Amino acid sequence: MTNSPPRSAYLHVPFCRHRCGYCNFTLVAGRDDLIDDFLRALEIELSWLEVPRPVETLFLGGGTPTHLPPPQLERLLALATKWFPLAGAQAEELPRMNTDSTNRELLDPRHLRSSAANFEFSIEANPIDLNTERSKVLADAGVTRVSLGVQSFDDRKLTVLERDHRRREIEQAHAAARSFAESVSLDLIFAAPGETLDDWRHDLAAALALGPHHISTYGLTFEKGTSFWTRRQRGDLAQAAEDLEAQMYELAIDTLTAAGYEHYEVSNFARPGHRCRHNEVYWTGGSYFAAGPGASRHIAGRRETNHKSTTTYIRRVLAGQSPVAESEELSAEDRARERLVFGLRRLKGIDLAAFEHETGISASDLDGQILARFTEQGLLERTATHLRLTRLGLLVSDVLWPELLRR
Repeated sequence: MTNSPPRSAYLHVPFCRHRCGYCNFTLVAGRDDLIDDFLRALEIELSWLEVPRPVETLFLGGGTPTHLPPPQLERLLALATKWFPLAGAQAEELPRMNTDSTNRELLDPRHLRSSAANFEFSIEANPIDLNTERSKVLADAGVTRVSLGVQSFDDRKLTVLERDHRRREIEQAHAAARSFAESVSLDLIFAAPGETLDDWRHDLAAALALGPHHISTYGLTFEKGTSFWTRRQRGDLAQAAEDLEAQMYELAIDTLTAAGYEHYEVSNFARPGHRCRHNEVYWTGGSYFAAGPGASRHIAGRRETNHKSTTTYIRRVLAGQSPVAESEELSAEDRARERLVFGLRRLKGIDLAAFEHETGISASDLDGQILARFTEQGLLERTATHLRLTRLGLLVSDVLWPELLRR
């Protein structure tokens, strides 16, 4: 394991227009009065880094970062790039006072990204927020990747999921993002209440018609504490049958790979050169900075998580107190188990020799009996060099992880 400084950072922005019924993320809805205090607290927390930390991937998630009004969004992006300057970005070295046509071309953010392709600057966006003004703010800040929380193109399904956009806003937002970002990703949800296999087929076709660089697909989950969980308990919502959900997932795999997308992680598909580099840091056991309410950082084998309550986070940081709610030093075995699970989420699986070299523990010594059982059941396959999920294993992967993490 290397203890070199992280080269990735995540900032959590907790604001949303409203909380969708299936969402259990760290966010506040209808509390825009807290935005300025949040930005002050975030500025203070980042100042505790003491010096800017250059990174190769920077990800702003939420919540919905693009919910912020343009002036506050601009301030957020300025804070992010001040404390986490993007490796290779040369914008401030260019002669901004010169306005001849040659230098105007150099100052175009799209030119800067193409000449500094060794970094990825991602932001999550709600389709209804991505208007002309906000798009300009993102472009001027040098954002290279936009992840749109589309979830569906079907207006009925969007209503069931309690989303506040419709298909027209998706198409407009995708066009806006494509105008400045090198990579645009769409998030889609399947197995919504009442959804049929044909409904999902139409969603996939609509996504492919837009031609995004990246698509993430997620089966709807009913998380305890959400309104969907309560409504299911009351019988107001019906969860999709397991066999139907499996058919939908397989349809996504077959449809997207046939269209030229690489299935590189359980839920993620990308055009060549458009994988999410930031998420791959997580999946390969890398270290990363993080700030904001509920944000988790992983540095030199220590994992820390900030308070999930936005008001508690703000109050503590403005008072000069640490926002950290949980902190643990991971043992070598815990690090290896996490690395095993995250590595198996990737379609290529884990390189067994590299895994042992980097963790100091072989996969067989870590969980030999469980791995053998999963292999016998056809859920894992082992080659001369790698261990990876089978097609059957992909369908039930969420059931495997708890057993592999259990000591």
